Formats: sequence, C-alpha cells, structure tokens
Amino acid sequence: MQIIERRQKKELLPQILTDLLPENLTRAIAGCGARQAEEIRLHANRVTTVTQSGKNYNTGVVLSQKEISGLLSSMCGGSLYAYQSRICNGYITLPGGIRVGVCGSAALEKGQMIGVGEISGLMIRLPHAHHVSAKPILKMLKEAQGTGGVLIFSPPGTGKTTCLRAAAREASALPDGRRTVVIDARAEFFGTIEGGDLMLDVLTGYPQELGIDIAVRTLGAELVICDEIGTTAEARAILSAANRGVPILASTHARSFSELLRRPGIALLHRAKVFAAYAKLSRNSFGGFDYVIRSREEADDDS
Repeated sequence: MQIIERRQKKELLPQILTDLLPENLTRAIAGCGARQAEEIRLHANRVTTVTQSGKNYNTGVVLSQKEISGLLSSMCGGSLYAYQSRICNGYITLPGGIRVGVCGSAALEKGQMIGVGEISGLMIRLPHAHHVSAKPILKMLKEAQGTGGVLIFSPPGTGKTTCLRAAAREASALPDGRRTVVIDARAEFFGTIEGGDLMLDVLTGYPQELGIDIAVRTLGAELVICDEIGTTAEARAILSAANRGVPILASTHARSFSELLRRPGIALLHRAKVFAAYAKLSRNSFGGFDYVIRSREEADDDS
C-alpha cells in the first residue's frame, strides 16, 4: 500500500534556520545538491552535512566548537540555563517542530545528570515539508471498528512523525472527524498541524503516560496519537486507555515485525490485543511512503 506525497514549493531551509545559521553555511547548504534538507549535522572541527532521503551531502563547511556552542546559545535565546533540563534530555525544540539534538560532555552530580558542557555537535531534524495523505492509516482504524488501534513502525528518520501529523489532521477534520488528542512529548507537532476546522488538542511537552491519561480522563478523546512509544510505563498507560475504549494510533522504532514484537513494552500491548493492525513504513522512489500492513494475527505469523 502506498501513500503519495503532494509536494508544496518550499525553501530549502525555514526562515528561523536561515536567521540562526552562519551565512556561509546557509549558502553551502543551498548549493550542496539536496533538494530538501531533512537533517543538518554539525560536528565541531568536522564537516557539516545535510541528509535527504537517507543520502548525505557534504557542505564543505567546518565549524569550531566555539561556533557550535554560540549557535546553541542563540537557539536558546541567549539563556542556556532556561533550557538546561531539555538539553539534559538530549535535545531542544525550535518553532515549527524543528528538533535539535545536542552532543557534548555530561556533568553529573551524585549519579544524576545536571548539565551538558563542551558542546561538540548539533543534529537539526526538520519536519518533512510535504502534505501526506493518511487515508490508509485511517482506513485501518475504521476497519478495526473501535476494537483496536494501529501501530506504525520503521527505522529512525523514515517519516513516522510526518504520517502521524497527517493522520491527526485528517482524523479530526469536521464534519465527521473524531475528537483527537496528540501527545506531543518532544514538541514536534505544536504549530505544524494547520486547519481551523479540526477537533484537535495537542498536549505539548507532557510525558507520554501522563498525557495519555489526561487525554482520556479529562479531554474526552475518541482517538489518541502518540509518537515514538516503547517504554513499559507508556505501554501501561496505552493499555489503560484501550481498556476505556479509546483507540491509539502510535509509532515506534523497529526494522521488522519480529524485532518489533520482541520489545517488552510492545509485546505487552500485543498480548493485550491493543493494536488491531501493524504497518511497516518505508520511503519509496517516487517521494512517497509505502506500507506493509499486517493484522494482529498476521503479525504473530511473521514474528
């Protein structure tokens, strides 16, 4: 099954990055050969690269550790202290759903991480600048008739978050949309789902397990969407929501059905029949997405 992307004419970089990055780097990114920057990797005293559809492009630009540290400070509005807890979690988020992974030296106190110093690398991940049809995903949810959700999986960087954004938009659109709540733990959805006719709420920055409980208990969700699940605590929260009759549309990292079902949290949900269907996502040569879809029973056979 295939999802075709409807491309919009977009600049290679969003304006916020054009304003933040050094001018020589923005010029080099524009001339590196990539049509759309999906990831930009900055390493202290090593070349900066751009990634598109799994291919890496050399910009030829090398930034120093001081330049990278200064760039992170600018991304934090000049106040690294205010962002310290997020940096300790490995990333910060910029407007528009842009996530910036932070690499450096950990500062520990009594075994607990209290900060990151000697910043040596930034990995900037941009949301895909495409509109994607989520009809195959919604069709799976409809066919489950409220008896189960859908789990999308793939290796990192394949487009799972892009598909979930599209599903959130289409599932919640009036007049026939469901009351949909997105648990946006990493602030990658906020401000990136457009449309004034959506019955959509986004819980930004909430831990997945807390957000799921709030979505079901206080927001009256008819569909809960979660990105990158996997822990046992998240699995228990999802199981609780499913037991209250609320289907879950979620994503996780895995390369195969057998690898997926070996993960303890996912195995717990599979045994409890939380998901009616599983969809392995991949990018195709036409700029869209392909799914290999398995029912709960077929996934057992494949594992």
